[in-house]
Amino acid sequence: MRFAALALAALALAPVASGARAGVAFAPNDPLFPRQYYLAQDHAFDAWPALPALRPVLVAVVDSGIDGGHPEFKGRIAAAKTFVGGRALVDSVGHGTFVAGEIAALTNNRIGMAGMAPSARLLVAKAAYADGSVSTHAEAQGIRWAVDRGARVINLSLAGVRAPASRAVDTYSAEEAAAVAYATAQGVVVIAAVGNGDDAPSAPWPYASWPSALPHVLGVAALNRVGAVPRFSDRDPVFVDLSAPGDEIVSTFPRALTRKRRGCLDQGYSDCADGFFRAGAGTSFAAPQASATAAILLALHPELSADQVVWILEHSADDVGASACADCRSGRDALSGWGRVDVSRAIAMLDGQLPPADAREPNDGATIAAARVYGRTGLIAATLDYWDDPLDVYSVFMRAGEQLSVRLDGTPGTETALQVTRRRTITVRAAETGAVHALDVVVPADGWYDVRVRLDTEGYGGYTLRFFKS
Repeated sequence: MRFAALALAALALAPVASGARAGVAFAPNDPLFPRQYYLAQDHAFDAWPALPALRPVLVAVVDSGIDGGHPEFKGRIAAAKTFVGGRALVDSVGHGTFVAGEIAALTNNRIGMAGMAPSARLLVAKAAYADGSVSTHAEAQGIRWAVDRGARVINLSLAGVRAPASRAVDTYSAEEAAAVAYATAQGVVVIAAVGNGDDAPSAPWPYASWPSALPHVLGVAALNRVGAVPRFSDRDPVFVDLSAPGDEIVSTFPRALTRKRRGCLDQGYSDCADGFFRAGAGTSFAAPQASATAAILLALHPELSADQVVWILEHSADDVGASACADCRSGRDALSGWGRVDVSRAIAMLDGQLPPADAREPNDGATIAAARVYGRTGLIAATLDYWDDPLDVYSVFMRAGEQLSVRLDGTPGTETALQVTRRRTITVRAAETGAVHALDVVVPADGWYDVRVRLDTEGYGGYTLRFFKS
């Protein structure tokens, strides 16, 4: 697996207001801020007339390490660990320092650039070797370490080619998938770059990369300065969830590497980097903007569940298909997902109606264990999302000869499927598609039986599931 861009105590909260859109947006005093065009496009500071005090939020960056002595990260690194040898606070590649700066560089400190998440504290997990290659074993270890250290958000600006038709090309890693499942099961928001076509057999590549295509991972595509999706950004109708600027991005860079260009004035920043880092192009550099926005939401409302954060990010997005992106369509599409990150609108949605948090997530069956349900009767209220969470699985223990009665009431207008299955064997009964189903199944043997609820049409919505054992 390689980097997407490498183939290339609680604080009082300031009032949240729709500042910029009323003409009073906060503008950081960092000298590179005027060149960070993506902050304006993401409406990064538009909700505030002044920089608020926010609760700290732990954001993990699983990457190539970080320049730990960089002044932009003073007081921002909560913990760091290497899983590939060397030192986590030394970044000989530059990628991790670049990504971390977008999220957590000190804001309004009159030096360098402005990070998007003013209260982010970094958990740095070094998983890349000096040549930029990423060990999926090290990545998986880094993800688990970050979860155990209390990460609320994990940024994975790395990607391995996904090729459903070719096992020889596909880079799926069961160890990576298990680590991501561990994170999502602990309620962590996992955000990943969808990948770059120059790492794939052709560009543009029609499949989002691993791990962005794993369940409950928010996949982020790139946009250029004019809001179009560049050719290098991978496409996918299911796993491209969101987009953000990923071209001409300015960020922090290891000082040891920028010293190679001694005549460059902005030492410690990507202006003084070599090659594509100076161009700041790649989905790797789009994903951190979504991670920073997730951190802001959790700083404002730490009780939010991961699925609620993802829902807000997606449904507050600016639909670029309705404006700048000629190849995108209005609504969700395979190039830009729901659209461009919009921090101000995401914050505003905190005051609206959110989908209820589902304490049983993730419960996707074969990939992530089903939720066990006990008792002779029960009522479950939950949600499904065609792109992020199309399947919920519940396990019920039955004795031979008992009858399991199940009723599903889905969102009107959706097509759902209801099944009762014996684990790892056969389907006991499958209902016809529709929004409402009822099943009565007499089970042939003792054991755990899975009740599977699947959304078959594009969309999202709530459902209720009633069951009775007799």
